[in-house]
Formats: sequence, structure tokens, C-alpha cells
Amino acid sequence: MQNVVIYTGPMCNYCSAAKHLLNKKKVSYTEFDIAIDSSKMKEMQEKTNGARTIPQIFIGETYVGGYNELKALEVAGKLNSLLGI
Repeated sequence: MQNVVIYTGPMCNYCSAAKHLLNKKKVSYTEFDIAIDSSKMKEMQEKTNGARTIPQIFIGETYVGGYNELKALEVAGKLNSLLGI
């Protein structure tokens, strides 16, 4: 199974939806709340070429994007393969 990293923030419905989808698939992930640790915001922006919205999701070395992109992978039947499950 691939390592999953998700950058989140407080009161973010898209962050909650992304985590819910990953939890439903029983996928563990590392979460970084950019409101708590400002260095993680800078890290997120560097890894995404400047993205400022949350969530930002990485599966292994693959930059997925946000919740909409994660959900699109699920609908297309490609998410399990990317996750390695």
C-alpha cells in the first residue's frame, strides 16, 4: 500500500470528505494541518507548485490534487490501483 499524505486545515469540508473517503477504504494517511504548522504550508506550496487550497493529497510520489481529483479517481475506478490495494 502506498504512503498517503494529506495537507488539511480547520473547518474544511473538502478535507473532511477526502479523509472520509480514505477511511472508508481503510487507508491510513499522514495528515498535516497547515493552520497548526506554518512550515507545512510552505512545504505544501513547494510540493504543489504554489497551490494554496486544501486539501492537497499525495499518494506515494504521485500528486493527486484536492478532493475533487481524489473523488474523480474513485469514480473512474483508478484509486485502488494508485493506492496499491
